[in-house]
Amino acid sequence: MFDPTATPLATAWVRLQSPSLRFGGVAAAFTFVLLVVGAAALLLFLMRRIMRGREPRDSEDFSTPKPSLDNPSAFMTASMQAVIQKLREQEKELAALQRRDRERAQLTERLSEAVTRNMPAGLLLIGSAGLITSANPAAEAALDVHALVYRRYAEVLGKESRLSKLVASCLGEARTFRREEVEYVTPKGELRRLGVTISPILGKSRQVSGALCLLSDLTELVALQRQVQVKENLAALGELSAGIAHEFKNALATISGYAQMIRRESQGDTAENAQHIVDQTRALTHVVTEFLKFARPLDLSTEDVALPTVVERVIAEIHEAIPEVAITASGEFESIAGDERLLRQALLNLTRNAAEAADGQAFGGRVEVRGTIEHTPGGDFQRIAVLDNGPGIATDDLSKIFVPFYTTKSNGTGLGLAIVQKIIVQHGGSVEVRNQPQGGAEFVVSLPLSRQDTASHGAVDSHAASV
Repeated sequence: MFDPTATPLATAWVRLQSPSLRFGGVAAAFTFVLLVVGAAALLLFLMRRIMRGREPRDSEDFSTPKPSLDNPSAFMTASMQAVIQKLREQEKELAALQRRDRERAQLTERLSEAVTRNMPAGLLLIGSAGLITSANPAAEAALDVHALVYRRYAEVLGKESRLSKLVASCLGEARTFRREEVEYVTPKGELRRLGVTISPILGKSRQVSGALCLLSDLTELVALQRQVQVKENLAALGELSAGIAHEFKNALATISGYAQMIRRESQGDTAENAQHIVDQTRALTHVVTEFLKFARPLDLSTEDVALPTVVERVIAEIHEAIPEVAITASGEFESIAGDERLLRQALLNLTRNAAEAADGQAFGGRVEVRGTIEHTPGGDFQRIAVLDNGPGIATDDLSKIFVPFYTTKSNGTGLGLAIVQKIIVQHGGSVEVRNQPQGGAEFVVSLPLSRQDTASHGAVDSHAASV
């Protein structure tokens, strides 16, 4: 039978209560306390070992003090604080990543805007509804239109223009147009030649969500190509004339001499016919002489030419020959480097043609010689415009007006304007013709004010003409 007094603790307690052992009670009590404390320490040690064995080793953080297991509330509070600290650290890392992504996106956007803004080609982004959503400065310069964004392309480009039709075809049929050349008329009425590349912008479902349009102003390039073509034609014509012009002139002189002998020795119809031969040979001799002037290389002298004086002399000479036409001069004229005799001949031909076209108008013929100075990136130029109030020039004749031997006059040789073009081109300039909106024709001569440009162009063209 179990005896509760048989345990060591009970035996010790009984001994302490015994009168016989009352004097040794202090030592026994001390021993009892030691046993209780040792058992409690052992129990606590075992509990800690069990709890540590359940926790994962790699999750231990030796820098964070562990709460005592004797206080569950403190343990839970410390655990929650550790979780919150972890979340705060992850939140900081996420915020840093977002900040870096935002800075990278802003940098990419600024770079894209800088590239678009500084592109030499014009860029237009057009939405599927026909609104321009983006445009760079080069596009505004090429179209000569400001504030393009949020405007309809048909309004800006013109509903019936070739460029509008290309954009409409791209948006409607998803067609791509590469390196197209189109004519575009600016709001100021200036005709420009544009190089165009248009491609559709496709969405995820392969539907057209917009169009990308690249523009390049080719007006100056086309004009330069036209000048090069003119110089090549002049060189070819000079080569052709070098072999036959003198032979024609000598043969005409021989024919004229025999015709004059027949006229002196004959009477009646024979003498009259001989006179007709003489007259026709003289006319042909004049044509050959003009042709030689056109084909012969010109030796330019680069002296200072006072254009105001030259214009006054030209106006006085034409007014004396055709007094019925009022000829005036206006604007600004400066001195340029060139050959005064040749420049005077060119202006004389242009003014005479204008006066002849204006002569006989119902309200009186008028001719104006207008001068302006223009400053361009390519240099400073003297512009001389010769305007008349005549019937103008037929559209089909505008592209042929400077072709040698092409004339609309019954008694013309077709070399007057060709000689004008040659003189101006060899001075480093250009000459253009167009009809005025209010009627009449306008010839515009452009001459460089720089002596160096005039000399270099004259040397090159003289060499080309002598080939």
